[in-house]
Amino acid sequence: MPLLQIARHLVARGGEVSFLTSPRWADRVRETGARFVPLPAEADVDLDEPDRAFPERSGLTGPAAIRFDMTNLFVRPGAAQFAALRAELAARHVDAVLTEPLFLGAALLNRLPRSERPPVIALGIFPLGVKSRDTAPFGLGVPPKAGAVGRLRNRVLSLVAERAIFGAVQREADEISRREVGVPLGGFLLDWPSRADAVVQFTVPAFEYPRSDLPSTVHFAGPIPVPASAVALPEWWSDLDGRRPVVHVTQGTVANADFGQLVLPTIEGLAASDPLVVVSTGGRPRSALPADLPANVRVAEYLPYDRLLPLVDVLVTNGGYGGVQQALAHGVPLVVAGQTEDKVEVSARVGWSGAGINLKSQRPSPAQVAAAVDRVMTDASYRARAEALATAFAAADGLAGLDAVISSLAAPAPVKTSGAHGE
Repeated sequence: MPLLQIARHLVARGGEVSFLTSPRWADRVRETGARFVPLPAEADVDLDEPDRAFPERSGLTGPAAIRFDMTNLFVRPGAAQFAALRAELAARHVDAVLTEPLFLGAALLNRLPRSERPPVIALGIFPLGVKSRDTAPFGLGVPPKAGAVGRLRNRVLSLVAERAIFGAVQREADEISRREVGVPLGGFLLDWPSRADAVVQFTVPAFEYPRSDLPSTVHFAGPIPVPASAVALPEWWSDLDGRRPVVHVTQGTVANADFGQLVLPTIEGLAASDPLVVVSTGGRPRSALPADLPANVRVAEYLPYDRLLPLVDVLVTNGGYGGVQQALAHGVPLVVAGQTEDKVEVSARVGWSGAGINLKSQRPSPAQVAAAVDRVMTDASYRARAEALATAFAAADGLAGLDAVISSLAAPAPVKTSGAHGE
């Protein structure tokens, strides 16, 4: 979704955009005005429903699950991704390649000499994963710890992550790189964006861990602006008239197959309280929720966030990067409960920033949610910190920041940008 918005922006400013991604997204890509380029079948993994492609994945947990996903969802499709990317580059002039950070085909392209390829720009559409002596390895959800003790902890955790947890994955990625471009990947797999020509991180420094050794190639652009929503208002919208606090709960549009993770605990935990509980099902039908909901609950499949968030007192979420930053852009404090994918890192940053409470659970109890919501609503420091971040977000336009980086790296010819992958 973020890359679709980026493509639409680049087309609007006169660029020729080729968008390489799954055929599942062909119509959405063409709606942006970009030229759709399909990934070959061997490079096309449905990240929304990976268990369908890999039934053996079901039931895996912990390091075994992480290794399986990194190997099968991201590393092994890399050679076919790279072949598709090189075919596109051979067919037309391209001034820059923009890519999501887990698209291994772009990491392989980045290993070619700069004279043989256009600049590669990694798009920071989830929390910054650039390796640093000041941070724990990405994916653990561990916030920074100051001083020598913290740096020692980080070194130990990095060794464990790179050699024990991801050692076999790294070796396979290096072998693919040797086979495709003649050299290993050049460093830890998850840190390859730090070796790209640029990283455009779509947030502000205040919502990211400080790094004393941050590469100069990292650019904080600010969040991607959210376009005005065309979603129709639900019939109960007039209930949001300011007489009662509003708590909005959502599991997003992807990780919402099981509302028992967060939506239902929030509904149950706040059933006897004063706030209105506004639920977005992320596109699932109303029938996916129980028929007999408490009287303080309001439900819609989709909601216009540009109109809803100014009315919200607390957002309860599983930690999607875009949704969290939308809330913070409106000064809305959060309660987050996400422990998978990048959500564990988003949740950790919410807690670290002081703009909300990280429940550190994928499936909190109703009592845990209720206590956290009450704390956020009664302790003014959470709202104050969220409003401070809103001020920082308002001063930065992520798309303008991206434009500046592209202009600084791309050839002087008219902009022709190839997006490497996006969902």
